[in-house]
Amino acid sequence: MAIPRAAKTQRRTRIQEAKEEQILEAALDVFSAKGFHGSTIDQIAEVAGMSKPNLLYYFRTKEAMHRALIDRVLDTWLDPLRAFNADGNPEAEIRSYIRRKLEMARDFPRESRLFANEVLQGAPHIESELTGPLKALVDEKAEVIRAWARAGKIAKCDPYHLIFSIWSTTQHYADFDVQVRAVLGQKQAGEGRFEDAARFLEQLFTTGVIPARSSSPEA
Repeated sequence: MAIPRAAKTQRRTRIQEAKEEQILEAALDVFSAKGFHGSTIDQIAEVAGMSKPNLLYYFRTKEAMHRALIDRVLDTWLDPLRAFNADGNPEAEIRSYIRRKLEMARDFPRESRLFANEVLQGAPHIESELTGPLKALVDEKAEVIRAWARAGKIAKCDPYHLIFSIWSTTQHYADFDVQVRAVLGQKQAGEGRFEDAARFLEQLFTTGVIPARSSSPEA
């Protein structure tokens, strides 16, 4: 994990911590809008409202700021998948996972775009995390889905592509938010669009993998 220069001092003050957060907030704005290669330290310093030398006291390079943000995003982004409970009811777990992912799309759109930009560039800064911790976690949860299928609790399906599909459909509402709101129009593009999306995606995925409930025998 990238460590701010100021964090290496013996006594890190609240002012230093606040400055680091100020810089990272500005960097998130710039990186999520322009991508890593399109961003400059000067742009980040301007958005942060501080001089370039002052910014460089806390983070020596653009790479250090970007890495600090990516580390945070990866940790936050994987929390919903970590919460996928093998002992839970499959339908409830899938519904909950969809809703947690949509909440993240709603609450952390800049982080989603930052991650998407990194992956679209070939993931040069996070390839080891993708092939290491991320893959290990997805492998673990894929086995949970396989176990549900073996037990007859869900239909047989490719667990990786199920997870990929949930990622792509939920993160669409962050990465393509402008398009979503434009197409929905003013009446449907408010905050309620996330609840509408949640209901539809729950229906889509549960209908696809949850066995139909047996009808009650007629009297």
